[in-house]
Amino acid sequence: MRSINILGSTGSIGTQALQIAALHPQRFQINALTAHRQADALFAQVRAFRPKMAGLTGMTAEEAQIPEDLRFCDWRFGPDALLCAARDVPCDDVLVSVVGMVGLPAVMAARQAGRRVLLANKEALVAGGQIVMAACQDGPDGPTLIPVDSEHSAIYQCLRAAAGNPYDKILLTASGGAFRDYTLEQLKGATLEKALTHPNWNMGAKITVDSASMFNKALEIIEARWLFDARPEQIQVVIHPQSIVHSMVQFRDGAVLAQLGSPDMRVPIAYAMAYPERIETDAPRVDFAALGKCTFFDVDPVRFPAIGMAYDALRAGGAACCMLNAANEEANAAFRAGRLGFMQIGDVVTETLARIGGLPAHTIEEVYAADAAARREAQDVMKKMTAE
Repeated sequence: MRSINILGSTGSIGTQALQIAALHPQRFQINALTAHRQADALFAQVRAFRPKMAGLTGMTAEEAQIPEDLRFCDWRFGPDALLCAARDVPCDDVLVSVVGMVGLPAVMAARQAGRRVLLANKEALVAGGQIVMAACQDGPDGPTLIPVDSEHSAIYQCLRAAAGNPYDKILLTASGGAFRDYTLEQLKGATLEKALTHPNWNMGAKITVDSASMFNKALEIIEARWLFDARPEQIQVVIHPQSIVHSMVQFRDGAVLAQLGSPDMRVPIAYAMAYPERIETDAPRVDFAALGKCTFFDVDPVRFPAIGMAYDALRAGGAACCMLNAANEEANAAFRAGRLGFMQIGDVVTETLARIGGLPAHTIEEVYAADAAARREAQDVMKKMTAE
C-alpha cells in the first residue's frame, strides 16, 4: 500500500485520482487532501477517504465552517495548507495537481521531505525547471518525479521501454483544441463559450482555454525540455485530432515508440500512482477497427503563435519561460473575464517579454521575482491595449 497526499483534490486530476484510489482500496491510502475554495466537494471527499489532514487554501476557518462530523481531521487554511500537505503530513507520494505558480513551492517542499512527486502542475517545471529537476534526480528506490500529464506520461513510458537507448526526437501530440479548424479571421472573433468546448478532453477552464490557444502545448514543450533533458530542436509538435496517440519518441535507427489509449486521464494518473505496475482503470478501451484512422499534421504558426514563443523562450534562457507562463496566465484570465480578445492573449505575452528583456532564474527567489515582474507588465500591457 502507498500513501498519497493530493494537492488540488477537487479539480479534474484530483477527483480522478480519488476514483482510482476508491477502485483499489487495498493499494492506496489517502493521508491529506487540499482544495482552494470548493469546500462542499472537499467535505464529501474527507467523509469518503478520512485523511489525517485537509486544507482549504483560499478560505479561512470562519468562511469554511467545518461540519462537526469532519473535525476528526486536522484542518488547515490559507496558502500554508498546501505546504503542510506537501511536507508535514507523512506519505509516500504527493500528487501536485494544483494550477498555477503555487505548484512550485509545493513540489520543492515535497522533495525536501523526501516524498515522490506525481506532477500534474505545469508551472513548476515551466517556471523553475532547472531548480525542480535538480531536486528530483532518480534515487536508489527509483524515480522521485513521475509526470502525470498525458503527453509527458506517454513519453516517459516510451523511454522506460527503450532500455536506455538515447532518443533522437520527441513528438508531442496535440488535439488542436476547440479552434483547430478555425481560420485566422474566425479566431479574431472567438468566444469564451466556444473556447471551453474541448473536442476530446474534460479539463478546467484555464487549461481548456490554453488548449484552444495552444499555449498548453507551448508549456508542454518547455516541460519536455526539462523532464527529458531535450534540446529545443529535439521536440516537435504534431496535431493529432483523435487524441489516441498520446505522444511518441523517435530513436537513432528511425524506430518510433508511441503510447496509445483512449483520451482519459485516469490512465496516466493510475500509471503514476502505481508505478512501476499497471493497474485496472475504468477508462474505455480503444476500438481501433471502429476508429478507422489516426491523422497527423503540422501546427500553423500564424494561427497558433504560442508554439513559436515556447521555442524562443527556451533559446533565450534565464527566466523567459517563467515570464511567458506568467504573462499567459494573466492574459488567459482576462480573456475568461471578457476583458481581452482571444488573439490578444498571444499579443500580451509577446509584448510583455519584449518589454522586460532577460532576467535570471537561478534561485527560487529569482523565479518569483521574474513571475511577479511579468504579471505586473502584462497587466500594464492589457490596460493600454483595452484603452486603445
